[in-house]
Amino acid sequence: MSSTTGAGDRGPTTTTTTTGGATPVLEGRRLSKSYGHVRAMVDADFALMPGEILAVIGDNGAGKSTLVKTLSGAVVPDSGELLLDGRPVSFRSPIEARAQGIETVYQDLAVAPALDIASNLFLGREVRRSGPLGGLLRMVDARSMREEAQHQLDSLGVRIPDVRQPVESLSGGQRQSVAVARAAAFGTKLVIMDEPTAALGVRESGMVLDLIRRISARGLPVVLISHNMPHVFDIADRIHIHRLGRRIAVISPQTHTMSDAVAIMTGAVEPDEVGGRSHYDERAHRREAGTA
Repeated sequence: MSSTTGAGDRGPTTTTTTTGGATPVLEGRRLSKSYGHVRAMVDADFALMPGEILAVIGDNGAGKSTLVKTLSGAVVPDSGELLLDGRPVSFRSPIEARAQGIETVYQDLAVAPALDIASNLFLGREVRRSGPLGGLLRMVDARSMREEAQHQLDSLGVRIPDVRQPVESLSGGQRQSVAVARAAAFGTKLVIMDEPTAALGVRESGMVLDLIRRISARGLPVVLISHNMPHVFDIADRIHIHRLGRRIAVISPQTHTMSDAVAIMTGAVEPDEVGGRSHYDERAHRREAGTA
């Protein structure tokens, strides 16, 4: 179901799907950010609920990148507030966000191709050996890291036979899987994924989407930024639509079609002008018409 509420002086009407009254894991209220005369984010709201996969979509220049960078600590907003489990927080860097359990998988993956898989999973968080070897000589415990890396990959269903092989020897989908596994290993609150399937083929994209489902099944909520509408409607529980620097609507594949989402995203219609026919209804209609 969806409900429509007036935005008052906040701007356009916002359609939001019901969330059962639960406290958001991560919430943004009236977030704003300007770069000189350019207002990249204007009183933007955001809410990620426990255990859900929330897709964030928007046209180029809509401000969704600024929003996501704010959530991950890469950008400090000029005004507004962030709340983690209902508590106000302030991130001055991605390191501070990571310390609070927020992991981000960037579009460029941020992996070191020449290093092996285990080293990449623990990049910047290497496990040291016990005793003076680790304390004084700062030697890493390569065996423990390999064992834990293999455990993380196995738990997510990632089939890579040897975690000692360099990342540069992997396919694009396998590299993405390593980055996702790293986020899942250390993310205790949520995982943000920025266009995880943008450079992948159909088979490898399916593999990454399955990974996202497994992470969500663990109870870890996921923020998915994507331009791929079929992927969004295939995997998302709710869809945050960003336009002109703010959240314009939150819809669901159960209440809206892809055509609805695109129309709202581009400003062709207002959020309360569409809805009531779901993405699943649309697919069923196409099957009946023989065009699916």
